[in-house]
Amino acid sequence: MAENTLSNPISNIYFESRPWGNFTQYTHDVLSTVKVIEIKGGEILSLQLHHFRDELWVALDEGIVAEAAGQKHFLSPGETLFVPRETKHRLSASKTARVLEIAFGKFDENDIVRFEDKYGREKESVQPN
Repeated sequence: MAENTLSNPISNIYFESRPWGNFTQYTHDVLSTVKVIEIKGGEILSLQLHHFRDELWVALDEGIVAEAAGQKHFLSPGETLFVPRETKHRLSASKTARVLEIAFGKFDENDIVRFEDKYGREKESVQPN
């Protein structure tokens, strides 16, 4: 892992049963940015990396394919994958599906270095200060 990379947060995921059901806690007292990414069926995000953030992905729906460090992971709902900064990664979906993304570190949408992009976007974005 690169310097300043977060230790794998998957080991800190906490599950607790309650009389009414249960909950899963993905972070606790950690600065993070949270998004839900929806990927249209048959689409693919750019192969990219980030210099300033790590990402924890949680599949919310069926059909998610997560690629990290050259390995493909077919995620079922509730499955997680940790992507350390400086790791090439991308998401795709066989049908419209969502992923919960929890980013750790300095979050900036411009912190993207693209290696492949089917939409013709710039390979390198401006890096955050």
